[in-house]
Amino acid sequence: MAEPEPTLERHVSTVEERDEEELGHFGYKQELRRDWGLAHNFGISFSIISVITGITTLFGYGLNTGGPGVMSVGWIVVSVFTMFIALSMAEIVSAIPTAGGPYYWAALLAPPKHSAFASWITGWFNLLGQVAVTTGISFGLAGLISTTATVKSSYTPTPGKTIGIYAAVLISHGIVNTFGVHVLRYLNNTSIFLHSAGVTALAIAVLAKAPTHQSAKFVFATFYDGTGDPGWSVRASPAYVACCGALMSQYTLTGFDASAHLSEETRKASWSAPIGVISSVGFSSLFGFFVILSFLFSIQDFTFTASGGNFGQPVLQIFADACGDDGAVVLMSLVMICVWHCGLFSMTSNSRMMFAFSRDGGIPNFFHKVDDKFRSPIRTVWLAAFLAFCLALPSLGSSVAFGAATSIATIGLYISYGIPILIGLIYAREFNPRKGPFNLGMLSRPIAFISVAWICFISIIFCLPTLNPVSSQTLNYTVVAVGIIAIFSLTSWVLWAHRWFVGPVTELEEAAALGVDITVPGELEKAEAAMNTTPPEKNVSD
Repeated sequence: MAEPEPTLERHVSTVEERDEEELGHFGYKQELRRDWGLAHNFGISFSIISVITGITTLFGYGLNTGGPGVMSVGWIVVSVFTMFIALSMAEIVSAIPTAGGPYYWAALLAPPKHSAFASWITGWFNLLGQVAVTTGISFGLAGLISTTATVKSSYTPTPGKTIGIYAAVLISHGIVNTFGVHVLRYLNNTSIFLHSAGVTALAIAVLAKAPTHQSAKFVFATFYDGTGDPGWSVRASPAYVACCGALMSQYTLTGFDASAHLSEETRKASWSAPIGVISSVGFSSLFGFFVILSFLFSIQDFTFTASGGNFGQPVLQIFADACGDDGAVVLMSLVMICVWHCGLFSMTSNSRMMFAFSRDGGIPNFFHKVDDKFRSPIRTVWLAAFLAFCLALPSLGSSVAFGAATSIATIGLYISYGIPILIGLIYAREFNPRKGPFNLGMLSRPIAFISVAWICFISIIFCLPTLNPVSSQTLNYTVVAVGIIAIFSLTSWVLWAHRWFVGPVTELEEAAALGVDITVPGELEKAEAAMNTTPPEKNVSD
């Protein structure tokens, strides 16, 4: 009797079973559709990092907070330290590939008596960072749309109009995310192409069409302080301005924890997710450096461009100087399409984190719901949109609200990255047996130490004021937002959360206690509902 030939379907089934079994070891059943591969996992982090988004929206900030020298050299420095953080995170996600990401890592790596506390604090900082990243990206897009509209029309931007555009952008992202990962997978492929081939073509076109080019000395050695009169280089020091100017680079290189948050939707997650984290940071670092150089070398009038030029947007002025107004609109349209995709996948990552946090009790259980048809956490998608909209409302009365949102995103995310890295560093003996296929070996602790030190440094620097004089309009309210989350998470833990929040729950244990088959979608939820609605038995003595 001839043996049946192996089929691709059988191989895929085996891979899926192994992934579901690995997820089961962490106490969860497979709820989200697992049909992402390594390329898709890399692509979503690459799209969220989106160097064209961070560089374009904060280019004016960079020119005035340190100038070309800080932007170019600072990018190299920030890229190196960010890669250390990515390596540390990759090692952890290889060991613990779950959608919760940093807050789940903190829970498993911390000693049992501190597990729930570490998870609670990390989860809230990660939630803040996720919301702020979505805000920074989508509000930045609204600003680009509003500014570009002035090139060929009499349109006049106002804070109210920009907020309206921002709301429309968030709604578009929410609608697409509502239809689930099947649609997102194809848009992910489009996003990878646009962010690679499209942006490369754009950078080359700007360099080729620029009437004149700046010198290497200008690009790598020019320091400029446009932070006030006098600027912070006088009031404090040039080093102060240079450190604050690193925000453009550090904000751009954020969001790569998306590879972790999508791990429950990725095949072979213990290998694909860590590679997605590292490769997205590596490619973005190289790619972003090329984009920055192309823009800096193509500046025609530095002082005019740093002031915003004719349109109030330095990159748009560079495009106009190189390609004329019509060409500038075309190039900026390509940039805006890339930024739209970036915001879309930021909301995807944001909603997955909130879904997992709700599943574990960090936010109301109402948000732990996956739509049966689209297999998408629709409730957290719209929660992410609502919170991101609220975070941008201060822009109606503050000229530095966007810069503050980017600082909040950077600090919130990197603190949530740093807590589990620090725990793994301190409790290395307990972490070593857990490590997955991606293992740094003897370099693990030195790299983790460097990562934590850098995160501590930027968490202080990006809370400092960047405009002089400091007033209600120029105050960096980053410290307020970060402080509120820190105080809320600590106070809530002391007052009430410690009584009921136990960290990541184990659904498999709950299913076993209820006697249901966890592999059948919806069975656990039905059993829980039945248990909650069944009246208690009457005591015969009553």
